[in-house]
Amino acid sequence: MSCLNKAGWESTQAPDADIIIVNSCGFIESAKQESINAVIEWRKLYPKKKILLAGCLAQRYAKELTGTLTEADGFFGTENIADITDAVSKLTGSAQAKPENNAKSDTGKRPLLSLPGSAYVKISEGCSNRCSFCAIPLIRGKHVSREIPGIVEECRTLLERGIAELCVIGQDIGSFGIGTNAAGVSGAKLPELLKAISLLEGHFWVRLLYIHPDHFPLQILDIMEKDTRFIPYFDIPFQHASSKILSAMNRHGAAEQYLKLLETIRTRLPFSVIRSTFMLGFPGETEEDFNALLDFQEKAKLDWLGCFTYSREEGTPAFSMKGRVSAKTAKERKQIIEERQIPITEKNMERFTGETLEVLIEERIDGEEAENFFLGRLYCQAPDIDGAAVIADSGAEGNNPQLGRFAKCKVIARRGFDLEVKLL
Repeated sequence: MSCLNKAGWESTQAPDADIIIVNSCGFIESAKQESINAVIEWRKLYPKKKILLAGCLAQRYAKELTGTLTEADGFFGTENIADITDAVSKLTGSAQAKPENNAKSDTGKRPLLSLPGSAYVKISEGCSNRCSFCAIPLIRGKHVSREIPGIVEECRTLLERGIAELCVIGQDIGSFGIGTNAAGVSGAKLPELLKAISLLEGHFWVRLLYIHPDHFPLQILDIMEKDTRFIPYFDIPFQHASSKILSAMNRHGAAEQYLKLLETIRTRLPFSVIRSTFMLGFPGETEEDFNALLDFQEKAKLDWLGCFTYSREEGTPAFSMKGRVSAKTAKERKQIIEERQIPITEKNMERFTGETLEVLIEERIDGEEAENFFLGRLYCQAPDIDGAAVIADSGAEGNNPQLGRFAKCKVIARRGFDLEVKLL
């Protein structure tokens, strides 16, 4: 969007748009189908509009989709984002100029699509872990890290714009700096990056998302102990606990090692919150392997957990593996894991009741009789995927909280996965 804005385009609602851009995902089958369905639905709604399918799905399957997904007028991948201006101009027959600035510059000034107060800061692209089930290296390529000064400048610009929460992301931010980055330098540098961000002034959150458990940089715990702006929330995708399945996934850890990591984090940061993902139905997964995962789930007591069934992706090593698990069995195992997680998450969220914390205000919900009803998030809740902080009573008339800003609150109750809070 930033590139298009610089070239003279303006974002608008679909009825007034010259072109509709569908940003796609090509990671797993369900996401691919969702992206295709989105294109089809937009075509039904606006049969005369130009539709551009962009993103990972277009990068991976442009040739195949050109002849089959006729609802799309064009396809644009992920290799050079700045070229999207050419793709749009070609489809619309316009003459907007290509922006002179590189797409990677001025990233802190880009349009933000997240809820008020929060912004994502991507510090790397691609992945070199080569998990046998994962198509990301096929789509995004090997891991390449950005340079620290550019990241820090982006964070500075976002904070100057009023952003309160910086969500640091990448396919695996624990690998930041490993291998060859854009500057040709090798070595793990996530702790160095966090130290550089810690020099920025102001009150804000830094949330770290997606750290591969096999090379979690323990040095970041030192930084988080000293600077509480780095909130103790960790998204660590363990995927499984069976040694056999982990090995087949080309992951090099073990359940005991992962449990030790959790113990270390929780000992160092007692109020830490940990999210993870499990994959069910990977080729060769037996009842014994599934029971090992259930045992790990019970011992790990993760705060948040997302589950998905194995998706057979062409071009990945797992595609041709023997011992395929039926879709029915994988789905049943996923349901068992999810049901067992409910009381674990509810109990873990219960521990926040009575605590005085900050809430990032995100939405106002207009209810009956002009009720002041707001939604926000505590540090224990990541954008979009976890529960919410529900503010049913924001105080006296005219004293409403400001969207995109922090407010002090007291957690008074748990409502399912959500937490009810009272502003102080």
